[in-house]
Amino acid sequence: MVYQPPTGARDLFPLDVAQKRWIEDRVQQVFHRWGYHRIITSTLERIDTLMAGGAVQRSTVILVQDRDEEELGLRPELTASIARAAATRLSGMTYPQRLYYNANVFRRSPRSGMGSQHEFYQAGVELLGAGGSAADAEVLLLLSDCVANLGLTDWHLILGEAGLTRSLLSVFPDSVRESVRRAIAYLDRLQLESLPLSPDLRERALLLLDLRGRPADVIQRVSALDLDNQQRDTVNALKSLLELLHDSFSREHRSPPNLVLDLSLVQTFDYYTGIVFEVVSSGDSGQRVLGQGGRYDQLLSLYHPQQQTCPGIGFTFNIEDLHQVLLPTGQLPVQTPPSDWLVVPKTPEAIAAAFAYAQTIRDSTHLVRVEVDLMPRDSLEATRHYARDRRIGQIAWIAADGTPEVEPLLGRSP
Repeated sequence: MVYQPPTGARDLFPLDVAQKRWIEDRVQQVFHRWGYHRIITSTLERIDTLMAGGAVQRSTVILVQDRDEEELGLRPELTASIARAAATRLSGMTYPQRLYYNANVFRRSPRSGMGSQHEFYQAGVELLGAGGSAADAEVLLLLSDCVANLGLTDWHLILGEAGLTRSLLSVFPDSVRESVRRAIAYLDRLQLESLPLSPDLRERALLLLDLRGRPADVIQRVSALDLDNQQRDTVNALKSLLELLHDSFSREHRSPPNLVLDLSLVQTFDYYTGIVFEVVSSGDSGQRVLGQGGRYDQLLSLYHPQQQTCPGIGFTFNIEDLHQVLLPTGQLPVQTPPSDWLVVPKTPEAIAAAFAYAQTIRDSTHLVRVEVDLMPRDSLEATRHYARDRRIGQIAWIAADGTPEVEPLLGRSP
């Protein structure tokens, strides 16, 4: 039998981990600067937790059966889990709560075939208890700061408004509304044109499909529609957010991201109530969705014992997609960090002394990598060759009485 990881899973070796950690560390630096604190939620969730608010489709959940025959699922995303934790465990805390996570998630795509990936890594934030344009702007500015800290320049931000788009879809009959929504979500013009719609409704559907482009142009086009008061308030709030973002970047003397206002943007999760957005790379390797998020002002009430509402907004980065985009830039590590010392017992009687000396070095500074040589070798030169091959900086030869003889390896391999 040939043992392999299960379908949809993969192993990460030390260099893979070093590159992944490089990305996560730079994102986490920004999370800390903005006052966010890490939260760790359970990998397993009850199915009803995951399904609340249309968070995920059941077909995407990898199911687990416990001994009490209760259906559990591996988390396919983090927002629902954090909302559940906040509503049930943080109810006595002051708001806003600024939380971030760095975790793996598990999901299967209904359209994927054999061998498709089922485990993914994500890092993101949730800002709970704050609504309005200022909170929306904080999350978008934080996201932009993260992308800048990763050294990415060839990207753009696609911004939509889930509540406004949902209300603009309300004119369609119940029998076709979901089909219209799905066609718009997948930018499927042929599907829209084939639906049984009156000429006026077909024209409205195609207009919604094309409501994307330069923010000022899209705002002008949607403002020309026959909007009710709530829709006009939403459009005005969107204008205020765009002005706030522009002013913030100007005051920081930073170039704003290339922003596309897309009111046809429909996220797959149904719990979004306000702005939704995607971070998209546009380099030579093609477009990739590096991250996505949005506002969800009703989700926490689904988990609260008294159904108390609490606004929320957040985003997640897709670590695998960031990894693929960053690989050609030369920023990611190309080697794992070498050890600084190789501590070598000269005789079998010196092994205990070698371990003790190695610990002395480890305790002497904040971070130093020390290996104890465990393999008897034919000659001193063979030991030196091993150390140079591993890019180790110094050898400490240890006698049985603990006396060290330090040898710098000036000719170590690069």
